[in-house]
Amino acid sequence: MHDDGGVGLLSPDDSLLVVVDVQPGFLARDWFSESDAAAALTALDRIVWLVALAARLGIPVLVTEEEPERNGVTDARVAERLPAGTPVVRKPTFGLAGTPEILDRVRQSGRKAVVVVGCETDVCVAQSAIGLRDEGFDCVVVADATFSPGEMHAHGLERLASAGVARNHAKGVTYEWLRSVDAARAVLGGPGLPPPPFHL
Repeated sequence: MHDDGGVGLLSPDDSLLVVVDVQPGFLARDWFSESDAAAALTALDRIVWLVALAARLGIPVLVTEEEPERNGVTDARVAERLPAGTPVVRKPTFGLAGTPEILDRVRQSGRKAVVVVGCETDVCVAQSAIGLRDEGFDCVVVADATFSPGEMHAHGLERLASAGVARNHAKGVTYEWLRSVDAARAVLGGPGLPPPPFHL
């Protein structure tokens, strides 16, 4: 951990990807505007990409769900890309660090850097990331792989910035995990990945 709250380059050997509440109840509401729906799809494309890349690189993934009986289970596009044995844990608190079972799973991963994606940026993502940072983890929120409707996405990112939580974007995380041209050619040109949601 950097004393200024910053986080150095991510390593695939020390990263845990946490997927927060990527459920229909947060991604597809009846009252969404066209721009909300487009933003949700953009974030989902990047979440799917990072989950698939994590699986390809052997990076562990942890998934949370809030009230799945009300909000639905994790989006099918994400679920089908999860590494075998990925825990999917019910989250009764907005911030995952407030649920001892989930915090224990993060600790048991043995990973120091937690990369957070999911919904919603201003509530569960922000509270989870700040809580993880307060528990001593290097926490990075992937700004274009998180979602809240309307202005709440920007408000969530502002809250994270004010709390000193590091932010990155999906392409940045991709290349930090890969680190070299040879690794990029081997991984990005190989099987197991969906079409990239941005220009590689």
